[in-house]
Amino acid sequence: MGVSPITSHVLDAARGLPARGVPISISYAPTSSAAAAGQSSVIARGTTNDDGRCPSLLEPTHVLAPGVYIVRFDTKTYFALHGEKSFYPFVDVAFEIDQPAPHYHIPLNLAPFSYTTYRGS
Repeated sequence: MGVSPITSHVLDAARGLPARGVPISISYAPTSSAAAAGQSSVIARGTTNDDGRCPSLLEPTHVLAPGVYIVRFDTKTYFALHGEKSFYPFVDVAFEIDQPAPHYHIPLNLAPFSYTTYRGS
């Protein structure tokens, strides 16, 4: 079984647990100037599972084109599920690729007043 070329894993750092129920979308823009101008299109949507992962955002056969990808994490919805407010209503992680690799993993460590991300493997 193949894997989506873009995957994610969200950890709730305040609880020390995977963040289940985080809505995620992926947008694409052909250039960084187009992305900065808001000229991107949503190409995928999903929600994190019990392990805080969203493994099937795109079909495994989806070929990534060069350009800018923006992974949006709807953190306001997640924290509302737990009766909390979040300083950040969403987190956008934008990255640019010029020669697509077979897989990009975009993790997010999340708390109500902070977040961190990195390129995972």
